[in-house]
Amino acid sequence: MLITPVLLCGGSGTRLWPLSRKSYPKQFVPLMGRETLFQATARRLTGKTGSLRFAAPMVLTNADFRFIVTEQLQAVGVDPGAILIEPEGRNTAPAVLAASLRAVEADPDALLLVAPSDHVVPDTAAFHAAVAKGLEAVAEGQMVTFGITPTHAETAYGYLELAAVPGAAGTPDGAAVPLRQFVEKPDAARAADMLAASNFKWNAGIFLFRAAGMIAAFQTHAPTLIEPVQAALDGAKPDLGFLRLAPEPWSDAKDISIDYAVMEKADNLSVVPFDAAWSDLGGWDAVWRESTPDADGVVASGGATAIDCQDTLLRSDSERLEMVGIGLDGIMAVAMNDAVLVADKSRAQDVKLAVAALKQKGASQATQFPKDHRPWGWFESLAVGDRFQVKRILVHPGAALSLQSHFHRSEHWIVVEGTARVTVNDEVKLVTENESVYIPLGAVHRMENPGKVPMVLIEVQTGAYVGEDDIVRYEDVYARG
Repeated sequence: MLITPVLLCGGSGTRLWPLSRKSYPKQFVPLMGRETLFQATARRLTGKTGSLRFAAPMVLTNADFRFIVTEQLQAVGVDPGAILIEPEGRNTAPAVLAASLRAVEADPDALLLVAPSDHVVPDTAAFHAAVAKGLEAVAEGQMVTFGITPTHAETAYGYLELAAVPGAAGTPDGAAVPLRQFVEKPDAARAADMLAASNFKWNAGIFLFRAAGMIAAFQTHAPTLIEPVQAALDGAKPDLGFLRLAPEPWSDAKDISIDYAVMEKADNLSVVPFDAAWSDLGGWDAVWRESTPDADGVVASGGATAIDCQDTLLRSDSERLEMVGIGLDGIMAVAMNDAVLVADKSRAQDVKLAVAALKQKGASQATQFPKDHRPWGWFESLAVGDRFQVKRILVHPGAALSLQSHFHRSEHWIVVEGTARVTVNDEVKLVTENESVYIPLGAVHRMENPGKVPMVLIEVQTGAYVGEDDIVRYEDVYARG
């Protein structure tokens, strides 16, 4: 049976600030090694393994992340089947419905596996075995969700109450079990009670179903979503390999989760227990837990050093910043070039309060990542002052910035890695390492990387205004305005 993975790839990731921000949320960040959570999810649901065959994934994301999605998939050798661009976030129900409607256009019997793109599932073989169990239930007309066996009394997750104890008489071990009810995020006492019971699982938000069956469930339980989502698909426009859903009808779709819209009302939903390791990395305490603390309960990564610390997470994601913790107990400290978080580890779920406070004071660090990722690569600001700015810019092999000009600034470019092809008005020339070029104010210019390795340059801007909106584009392969 061919399964089409549907990867949900939006969100803002405020609980993992400062490493995760609205402009670059946690699924794109290498939190647990070199590979990002999004890349790990895509690879986990790719190819053929045992009795499972995965089709090319369908990805639902927003316009800001579309080039990041393609870049990260390309880096791990995964070709997407389709990338649907949501004009605005409307929660998971419209996204799942759009994927289902799109899938049945190509195959009336399409089988979908919907998964968030920001979860950690270290044991891929165990997850594939759970999916295989889920297929048995789907073949009997069920929709399937996957329930994670709790390891602690977690208050940040929703729970699934099963109608029977997995593995009990009459319920084969690992087989799907009927769902009794969804349980909202509990308080500590209720979470402890559910941990002690044997028929409660964490709700992972992963679903396996026939696309046609899901559409029928929407028709029964959330019929008002059908018309706007179908209209958004009907009016969708191809754009550089992406499919942009029509914004006007999409905005009419109710902002609601798939749990509330359909799953809590469905009478054919079963749960496949999953006993292996899993985490949605919903806070820095989860990152600490999944990072295998040492004998003192310490996780120190990047440029971080712990001295006489206990039960502590220290992380520096700045190549220019060394962090040292001395005598800390129960602390999480995360440092980047432009922001530092220090908090009691028991307050991990309150990190979102820091984001809200920074937004209120107008700090760009609340939402903007230090590296500004673009279709051609990225840049970061190294220094900003009165009438000047210094940036480091990386351009991917074969990529090019738009042909552009500026009203208020001139630029000096110094190539430090690779080779740049530079256009300045009517002149085109190659600039190699340790060479520089001057871009006068008002000159029409472009930089390209004609090589096979990344090109890095230092840009010094000088002028009355150095904001990103001082730009006139004449040609752009990425079709930006």
